[in-house]
Amino acid sequence: MMMKKYLKIIVSFGVIVSSSYMSSCKKYLDKEEQSIISEKEAFKNFNNFQGYTEELYHCIVNFSNLYYTNSWNWGEDEITSTAGDYHFIHKIDNGNFWGWQAQHDGWGSGWMEQNDFTTEFLGGNDRNINKDLWNAAWFGLRKISIGLENMDKMTEATQEERDLIKGQLLFFRGWFHHRLMEYFGGMPYINTVLPSDEKLTLPRLNYHECADLAAADFREAANLLPINWDDTNPGKRTLGKNALRINKIMALGYLGKNYLWAGSPLMNFTVTGSRTYQADYCKKAAEAFGELLSLTESGQAPYKLVDFENYHLNFYTISENWALPGSTEAIFRGPYNAGNNTHYGTSKQYMPSLITEGDALKFVPTANYVNYYGMANGLPIKDITQADAESGYDPQYPWKGRDPRFYNDIVFDGVKVIKGTIPPKDRPENEYRYAQLYTNGSYRNIQNGSRTGYTLRKFIPLTTNDYDRAFDYGSNMHIYVPYMRLADVYLMYAEAASMGNNSAIGKSANYNKTAVEAVNIIRKRAGVADVNTKFLASSDAFIGELRRERAVELAYEGHRFNDLRRWLLLTESPYTLKTALEFDRTGTFNTTDPTQNRVVNMKEKVLVERKFTSKHYWLPLKVSDVSMYPEFSQNPGW
Repeated sequence: MMMKKYLKIIVSFGVIVSSSYMSSCKKYLDKEEQSIISEKEAFKNFNNFQGYTEELYHCIVNFSNLYYTNSWNWGEDEITSTAGDYHFIHKIDNGNFWGWQAQHDGWGSGWMEQNDFTTEFLGGNDRNINKDLWNAAWFGLRKISIGLENMDKMTEATQEERDLIKGQLLFFRGWFHHRLMEYFGGMPYINTVLPSDEKLTLPRLNYHECADLAAADFREAANLLPINWDDTNPGKRTLGKNALRINKIMALGYLGKNYLWAGSPLMNFTVTGSRTYQADYCKKAAEAFGELLSLTESGQAPYKLVDFENYHLNFYTISENWALPGSTEAIFRGPYNAGNNTHYGTSKQYMPSLITEGDALKFVPTANYVNYYGMANGLPIKDITQADAESGYDPQYPWKGRDPRFYNDIVFDGVKVIKGTIPPKDRPENEYRYAQLYTNGSYRNIQNGSRTGYTLRKFIPLTTNDYDRAFDYGSNMHIYVPYMRLADVYLMYAEAASMGNNSAIGKSANYNKTAVEAVNIIRKRAGVADVNTKFLASSDAFIGELRRERAVELAYEGHRFNDLRRWLLLTESPYTLKTALEFDRTGTFNTTDPTQNRVVNMKEKVLVERKFTSKHYWLPLKVSDVSMYPEFSQNPGW
């Protein structure tokens, strides 16, 4: 009964440093007997209280580097090779949503729940094991309540220091509740230290009640926290190491996201019975995002979109002394404990085993999802197998004229992957050097290669292979997928402003751009034409194109599963299908420009059809937890 355990434990005090790179943290986390101190000492001044607070940063799960292979894309966006079936993605495909729980996950590879949870940095080859959402949230909420109830003991501090501590605690209280609510719906809102000697009776709140409480915490946190810690007196003592510390922009980002989720169809349906957006929550979301975007665009906040030529810096760095990815665009990230995690795991899970060492289990984009990457002229592809005069798409040249993000994110047939020398034993080298993703090509292998006709390159350089060796430890390649980046905020603003005002040109009162203008900012960065005017006639016409834009810009970053759920689309066709693209090459193979290669016999084949019902919109709670007391009830259907 891990929830119950973490609602009742008394935590010890550990200190971490929240900086751009966490390799130096171990010395702060080696607890000696004298580091377990009294409440009076723990909370009396900023340094001590901040040390207590910073353990919460180690409760931010690094979902993209948890295990030897990592699963975080659970919509219709990704499928694995058949070498293994132990990740939660496999359980989801089978409709077994119990699989998020440790007792249903024999491999211990999931980041939703692990056994033996700890916030400590383990040192050496620490792979962020034993850090998971479920236990981290309850542990964190208990710790936050203790901290807030001891604010009066912070007697040796300035008002600025008290505000910084309280702002962080309030942010994390809202954030942990929001993360739990995303998957499980309304929960008890933990805003006091629960007694350890009394029976628990806190009821589950409905989604809107819970969201309102989280919003109050995010709003107060935003009011208390600075835009940039470097500009504060305490922050000057850790100058240049404050990038991950919770600030006003992070609080506003999650204030808006919390409101947008509350206003989304699934959440609104569970409370009101209406399967539509709730306009008032969407307007509140747009206001929060508008405040954030006004601060960033005016230069008051140090966030801006990364130029497209450096787009990869959002997700990986290489030969930059283990610099944490994110650059100027990442808004919310957690600490990264071990630079060699990339070397052992994530970097090797995308290219086929033919050219990459590591686990045989590969994570590949589904063909149906890649279809969302439309044309550079901004128009969608209606049917990947059929010519379309309006968009200019030609199924004989399916890689030609596409959205530039397609070429950035996806390896398609004919792409030159290997730059270096291929030993004679591996000849003919063309089976290795160029992506052979046509039907029966060498990169197509259901066991340890691509099942779909594509591989993913968004989070790795193409040189991540056995011959170019970008994944070697000496290359300093560092992968980290952020929880929230600025592009996401623009798109959430567009959704909230449109659905809150029932118009593609809806806007908030505190920001000067309309919903469609916000989308076009993201498209312009990528070199894609503006949203076509035919999608601007109504909010209903606009929302489909906005959702496609969100699918492309935020592809494989862990958003799709929750997006499909909140839009009430998870159970609806075609979102239940995962497909492969089958085709043959014809004519002369162009090694210089693979977009010029002609293909024939193109067809789309269904690999998986997920049989979901309404119960699959929420994950089931643990039986041991819902058995504690009647007021903590199970989700419908489970």
